[in-house]
Amino acid sequence: MDYDAIIIGGGACGLMCAVQAGLLGKRTLVLERNDKPGAKILISGGGRCNFTNLYTTPENFITKNPHFLHTAFSQWTVEDTISFFENFGEIQGQEKTLGQLFPKSNKAKDVVAVFTKLMYDTGQDIWLQTEVKSVKKQEEGYVVSFVREGNEQQLFCKKVVFASGGLSVAKLGASDFTVRSARQFGLSIVDTAPALVPLTITGKDATWYASLAGNSVFARVFNDRISFEENILFTHWGLSGPAILQISSYWRAGETFTIDLLPKFRLDELIKSERAAGGKRTVGQMLNDYFTKKMVEALGKYLPIELKIASLSKTDAKCVCDTIHKFIVKPAGDKGYDKAEVMRGGVSTDELNPRTLEAKKQPGLYFGGEAVDITGWLGGYNFQWAWASGYLIAQDL
Repeated sequence: MDYDAIIIGGGACGLMCAVQAGLLGKRTLVLERNDKPGAKILISGGGRCNFTNLYTTPENFITKNPHFLHTAFSQWTVEDTISFFENFGEIQGQEKTLGQLFPKSNKAKDVVAVFTKLMYDTGQDIWLQTEVKSVKKQEEGYVVSFVREGNEQQLFCKKVVFASGGLSVAKLGASDFTVRSARQFGLSIVDTAPALVPLTITGKDATWYASLAGNSVFARVFNDRISFEENILFTHWGLSGPAILQISSYWRAGETFTIDLLPKFRLDELIKSERAAGGKRTVGQMLNDYFTKKMVEALGKYLPIELKIASLSKTDAKCVCDTIHKFIVKPAGDKGYDKAEVMRGGVSTDELNPRTLEAKKQPGLYFGGEAVDITGWLGGYNFQWAWASGYLIAQDL
């Protein structure tokens, strides 16, 4: 079996790499441990697959080396992603919110189908339910050891692509295989952690958050590094929702962040307006205009919601404004890799050629996708990096 490359992982990066290599007349073998390709694609966006983001820039990613991405995104752009799916799968993208592009069919399986058809058309092979155990250097190439149909087997190839993802979503076979292998080959690793992950609250405030489980609020969530305006969701164990998932990637254990629960309004101006109208309504009645009844009742722990606006002292008014606009949260932790959308950290970009993603120390080894120290925001950014990295690697196989 004479392959130009063996690709470990049949996810977004691995599939894109295989088909792009095929379009260049090369032959690859994809080894995938699941029983179908694109398992993570199929569950993304609730099965709808937010396959890119119209506003992707290197600034939408967490990495030790932001400049690294300029090369990748200049070679494979958002327009390239859109054209690829239109031309090869007749998939028309539709924007939902904040540049997030979904297939008009709202079916992630349509995205995977583009790759399976192209792989067939270009003669690429994929072996499912195949778990790779090791990759070892041997003379002018590498020996890949794997278990298939209960048997341990080996293949030799001059080039090997690591595209097996990170530790997020263990039920889909996630593992640290790529990171572990990179370390064995002497490549440096940026510390890994769950990212885009719900946050937990424990201690004396836990009951308060749990009492609001199911309530969603449009908010601005921020710390001294970043700010996001999207919904937050109160849960039985803490906080979730898009804005919380976003800030989680920039949060570290022991830190606090701040929530503006009413970012589109200024509460001091609302209070002033209420006073001008006589101030007969209570603080709670005023807040009922903007929050659910349950939310207002819960805020009564911190605010004088029974007090009439006209009776508010300067101290009371400041308390109301600060509580709503500067609500401080100190999470106990996060929900871990099983609930994380992606893994933060991974193979250091300093170890890779930015034009090809080949390891500088190990010619013939390539690293792409989630296991590289490039973590995107929520909303299609991580897919754009997966497609781009798969494309870059394919050009060099």
